[in-house]
Amino acid sequence: MTLDWLIIGGGIHGVHLAARLLGEAQVSPDSVRIVDPAEKLLDRWRSCTEVTGMTHLRSPSVHNLDLSPSSLLQFGGKRRRSIPSLFAPPYDRPALSLFDEHCDRVIERFEIDSIHIRDRAERCEVLEEEVNVHLAQGPSLRSKQIVLAVGASEQPDWPSWAPREQPRVNHVFEPGFPGLPEHAASVAVVGGGISACQVALRLASEGRKVHLVSRHAIRKHQFDSDPGWLGPKFMAGFKREQDVDRRREMIAAARHRGSISPDVARALHFAIQKDELSWHEGEVLELDVRDDQVHLRLCADDEVSVDHVLLATGFAAHRPGGSLVDSLVESASLPCASCGYPIVDRSLRWHPRVFVSGPLAELELGPTSRNIAGARRAADVLVSSLRGESTRQEVLSLSGSRSR
Repeated sequence: MTLDWLIIGGGIHGVHLAARLLGEAQVSPDSVRIVDPAEKLLDRWRSCTEVTGMTHLRSPSVHNLDLSPSSLLQFGGKRRRSIPSLFAPPYDRPALSLFDEHCDRVIERFEIDSIHIRDRAERCEVLEEEVNVHLAQGPSLRSKQIVLAVGASEQPDWPSWAPREQPRVNHVFEPGFPGLPEHAASVAVVGGGISACQVALRLASEGRKVHLVSRHAIRKHQFDSDPGWLGPKFMAGFKREQDVDRRREMIAAARHRGSISPDVARALHFAIQKDELSWHEGEVLELDVRDDQVHLRLCADDEVSVDHVLLATGFAAHRPGGSLVDSLVESASLPCASCGYPIVDRSLRWHPRVFVSGPLAELELGPTSRNIAGARRAADVLVSSLRGESTRQEVLSLSGSRSR
């Protein structure tokens, strides 16, 4: 059997794309599948958000996984009156628990669990009329089109000074992160972004002695990029720019890396004032384990000694997808920018049979491509393409071209 659509990745992007294909493009459930190795869809999303202790999303409620932007607000319904914390100002940012409950409802409504193949896609072969996807355990799958909806969640960014084999050092986004040992009374959280601050606040609320170590001062922004990137205000100029290396520079300049939202900044300042956690601004120069403690030597001769070190340094910036995407690029001669990321057309086609979403689409969708808003925009493009609403003139010359 040859599928019409195979989505590789069962995270935020994969689930929303599936919902839109099934519920809006009227694709038959028999002709679409999601391949993801986790037991349940959205597994990495839930494990990463749980470990941070976040209470509300940074994104507004209109950024959800259902067809309608207003679906999440409607889902909150009358409960908003009795539980004001379901949505936080500004922009009606949903509580994580409500967002996850709504995701479950979307998955249930479109029966997306029934099309989930619990396996890992290891290699893809682009054939004349289909794509052959080899799985780690099960038989290979064939599909007329595939969507690479892989994110960076499996490639946490480890600083060069942090030993991976040291049991007293963990990355909070490491797949299978076991959680902090109960005996660790003092903890250093390394990182200056919203995840690091949320982790530090969570640990402080548990009564642990927390040191938050950041290379830079607090950077306060409501969102991780200006909302103007969601519309023509900034995207018009981005689309006019044909040099993909220049687009990469525009994306890097637009992102508020290592920033935190105003509500988290207030909570952090309050915790510092109450001496519930200690703030250290400086680069980590060296890590040493001695006398049953982990010692971090910082610039300016500062040293932090703790029971355990947690890295909350985000994800590596290189192209996600690992060997799966690497081999596909080589075998199908797919065009890439100098940064390694795909050069795609306006319909997010990397090849007439290969579409992308998430980080892999950012040279076309801009700095919001990775987040929930990016998932919605990618789905908009895909559904419009299926309906014939986008031009098809630029599609067929992609596979052999290396520049715009």
